[in-house]
Amino acid sequence: MLPMKIITLTTQKGGTGKTTLATSLAVAAMEAGETVAAFDLDPQGSLARWGELRAAETPIVETFPAKNVAQLPDMVRSLANKGFSLVIIDTPGADNTATHKAMEAASWCLVPIRPTRLDAMAVQQTVRALMRGDKPFAFVLNQCPSSGRSSRAADMAAGLSALGLLAEPPVCSRTDYQDAFAAGQGVTEFAPKGRAAEEVRALWTWINRQAPEVAQ
Repeated sequence: MLPMKIITLTTQKGGTGKTTLATSLAVAAMEAGETVAAFDLDPQGSLARWGELRAAETPIVETFPAKNVAQLPDMVRSLANKGFSLVIIDTPGADNTATHKAMEAASWCLVPIRPTRLDAMAVQQTVRALMRGDKPFAFVLNQCPSSGRSSRAADMAAGLSALGLLAEPPVCSRTDYQDAFAAGQGVTEFAPKGRAAEEVRALWTWINRQAPEVAQ
């Protein structure tokens, strides 16, 4: 059986930047030597559209309609047998079967959250679901203000650290993320010397140290 990391980005709320973060993390991991597949479980299909825009053939992007979500574990095992070392799963911003199946399939979950009161309230449901499933996870502060220190972001970081593991560094709201997504790229390809690229590389390094491998 082959070792593989399966990382699910999940929060049962839309608009937290899961998909944009998933694409740039997939590319950063690939550049760091991982063989990467990205799964789109969101009916909106944003990750799949990014894959269609992408000129490069890797990472591969697969779409999983809700009716096929039961096949997710078999697909993961198949990719492990083909030599893939990492699967990143993008989920709907909803409390539904696809989201829960993606959590179950993961070796580790990443919970993006913006520094807003609404996000803080909404994330509690996600945390309860992860704890019920005894699934290791970390929060990542996403779309933080990029100009100077934010007391709101600092307060949110302190609160999240009390609930669980908090990824480093936080991810700021930068136009490079949206521009890279529109070009079918990760930020480390689109603007390799930019601050966004620096953040994502550092975040992937942190995630890679934390996320366990599982045998498939």
